[in-house]
Amino acid sequence: MEPQLGPEAAALRPGWLALLLWVSALSCSFSLPASSLSSLVPQVRTSYNFGRTFLGLDKCNACIGTSICKKFFKEEIRSDNWLASHLGLPPDFLLSYPANYSDDSKIWRPVEIFRLVSKYQNEISDRRICASASAPKTCSIERVLRKTERFQKWLQAKRLTPDLVQGLASPLLRCPSQRLLDRVVRRYAEVADAGSIFMDHFTDRDKLRLLYTLAVNSHPILLQIFPGAEGWPLPKYLGSCGRFLVSTSTRPLQEFYDAPPDQAADLAYQLLGVLESLRSNDLNYFFYFTHIDAGMFGVFNNGHLFIRDASAVGVIDKQEGSQEATRAGENKDIFSCLVSGCQAQLPSCESISEKQSLVLVCQKLLPRLLQGRFPSPLQDDIDSVLAQCGDSIRPDPEVLGAASQLKDILRPLRTCDSRFAYRYPDCKYNDKF
Repeated sequence: MEPQLGPEAAALRPGWLALLLWVSALSCSFSLPASSLSSLVPQVRTSYNFGRTFLGLDKCNACIGTSICKKFFKEEIRSDNWLASHLGLPPDFLLSYPANYSDDSKIWRPVEIFRLVSKYQNEISDRRICASASAPKTCSIERVLRKTERFQKWLQAKRLTPDLVQGLASPLLRCPSQRLLDRVVRRYAEVADAGSIFMDHFTDRDKLRLLYTLAVNSHPILLQIFPGAEGWPLPKYLGSCGRFLVSTSTRPLQEFYDAPPDQAADLAYQLLGVLESLRSNDLNYFFYFTHIDAGMFGVFNNGHLFIRDASAVGVIDKQEGSQEATRAGENKDIFSCLVSGCQAQLPSCESISEKQSLVLVCQKLLPRLLQGRFPSPLQDDIDSVLAQCGDSIRPDPEVLGAASQLKDILRPLRTCDSRFAYRYPDCKYNDKF
């Protein structure tokens, strides 16, 4: 007897809906013959286009072969908690969706499925792509992108070089070095035989996926090339394609604005430590934020703070140096305009200071965690140092010194108990934690 998707849908076995969603992604709509669907999903709108909305590319098999495709197909990602409303599908206006992930079908861990751009941005982007080819309001966006001059250069390229990414709006690619781009290709997880700096093993579709992701949102790429398993403050990458990403789940930092003083001190201390590691690390890359909000940072269940959204993170190679486009508007094309206006300009590499991220964090995030939380004169000391750290007029050494002083103040305010499992029980025996 066939399962029914109706009032009793919540009783379906957990993996069935995930499989249904994946089938919908491959078919790009629920437009199968009525005889086969009428009893199966009678309440789903046939116009609901899961594939196009989430995957970005409108070919039905745009994501076949990617890690996310395999995880959905093998039911390693289950989305049974998406059974909301009579559609039984995720609301299309949310930016993230909770799900569960397992690689052995026994232990399930919470994950999040993120939109890399909003639904509104999706629609604007699609219209821009069609308009760039003088096509009707709706068109095959993959077909249009394949015909662009930039992508034709990508097809001929054996190696990803700075000229191939010039003009893209991503902060990651504003100051690209060859060493950084080689790392992108070598660690790109959505191709077979990853590990080479050359793109000989990339299919045409692989190249389009990578170019499209770099143009839309570089967050999935950063998760792959600087993985948390190697000590970088980023969540685990589980897969992406087009306009969506799956990664391990975190709670956004703003949920902790009312946390107890010891927890607030711990999170503030971690946040300053994250910025320190981005500024100074063994690989000699300098990471900076172009802008900051609380949603860009998240906290795992063990209390560990990570970068939840790296879309505003730029990278400068201090070892090799960076190559920057010098002529205004150089290499601007439709890939430059997928998520922002074509006239949008990123700051020059030379204008990025060491203090930039610290000033932003001390202005916008740390006051929400630390102000009015501690007794005087301790609170007065924190407020004074915080003001120095957030003063953009001060020279870099003074801002960095204020941040270091703030860490020294916060360190003894952190308690050692099981709420902070990422450093407990080590903190009982070693002051380092």
